[in-house]
Amino acid sequence: MNVLLCPFSDAGYLYPALAVGRRLRRRGHAVFPLVRPGAAGVVGEAGFAALDAHEYGGARAFSVAWWGETGAAQYRAVVRAAREVRADALVTSILCHGALLAAEALDLPVVVLGFAAHLWTYGRGGEGERHGRAAMREQRLLELLRRYELARERAGLPPRRDRRRDLPLIGSGLLLRGDPALEHPGAELPEGVRHVGPCPWEPAADPAALHWLTARVRRIGKPVVYVHLGRVFGGESMWPRLNTTFTGGPFQAVVERGRSGEPRPAPVADVVVVREPWMGPLIELSDLVLTNGTSSPVLAALMREKPLAVAPIGSEQPLLSEACVRAGVAVGFPPGPGPAGDGVAALGTAYAGGLGERVRALGARLNASGGAAAAADAVVAAASSERAVAPNAAHTGAAHTGAAYSGAVPTGVASTMPVPVRGGAWTPALDSPVDVGTGRGGP
Repeated sequence: MNVLLCPFSDAGYLYPALAVGRRLRRRGHAVFPLVRPGAAGVVGEAGFAALDAHEYGGARAFSVAWWGETGAAQYRAVVRAAREVRADALVTSILCHGALLAAEALDLPVVVLGFAAHLWTYGRGGEGERHGRAAMREQRLLELLRRYELARERAGLPPRRDRRRDLPLIGSGLLLRGDPALEHPGAELPEGVRHVGPCPWEPAADPAALHWLTARVRRIGKPVVYVHLGRVFGGESMWPRLNTTFTGGPFQAVVERGRSGEPRPAPVADVVVVREPWMGPLIELSDLVLTNGTSSPVLAALMREKPLAVAPIGSEQPLLSEACVRAGVAVGFPPGPGPAGDGVAALGTAYAGGLGERVRALGARLNASGGAAAAADAVVAAASSERAVAPNAAHTGAAHTGAAYSGAVPTGVASTMPVPVRGGAWTPALDSPVDVGTGRGGP
């Protein structure tokens, strides 16, 4: 079959999709990544020819920084690209509302790659979450649905009625890249949401850069903390805390600045700032990992059995950070300004080895999970299920047609070919018996 990858082009979203695409290609399927121009080199290193999103009208539509504003443009770009490559299935990212709308308009299955943990309301359980986190899940779901409906309206698609509120955001299956240990105890995921485990892939490290960095940290001789910074969401920068923690103390830091803005290391701090499209070798070089609590560095650390210190600032970061502390694989790190000893003490706790057994156990489970292979299974199962629903449907390369759907041309798509739009209730296609349970600056 033909599979269109249409995730965000930011590394934390794109790399897992490329990992899934590589698995699908090994099985004989044709895979087409639709990305913004700056990601073409990475896509080429993964072994694919990139489709330029700008050529399909998707300027800025595949940047997570604009996710709430560009859903209609993303929708039109995905529709055009999917028709051109005669797509049988889509693979996209969480928050890519335009891709979900395109899948609906073209009557194609769409598998959504999520974060390490579930962000929205659980199917059952989870009421005991502390600090009102259950209420925050509800608020987060409602906000995403509001953004989705706005994108739907701007794309010119009619309203839809679903038997469950979160169905429009799940597609043919929402695949979480973590482990059940990162969910609230006793909580059950909604139908259609599954854990598959990490989907790791990243570009190869630059040997010269890695050699220089290795020599530098060995020369200093202190235990190494890999620091992976995420967005600050208008909050306080972590640099004042990093400078006090890594000046004259027992640790040194390799800081990936990610999406956190301009770095501000103090001249006397034992800190080196990097900006690389890879982090695996940097984590292997380190003794522990300090992160704001985004999925990619958390999963990459655990897969390499490195203990974590977490300093969440906003968005989904507190949820995953608390899950890591609850699972016994992380300690909290004070993110704001304060005495140097506070940060040093937190890192010392993680470094001392008390987390080791739980880190190794969770890391082993993540490494043994299906990951990209299980996600590829989900894509194949979703496409197979879709074909089974309408076995006599004619596949035109633009849409599967069937009696249950009424024709309509998507707004802004220049074509004489009618494109069916689903009407009424919509049930996820992923009913397969298959059990389907990284990058910087992203999830």
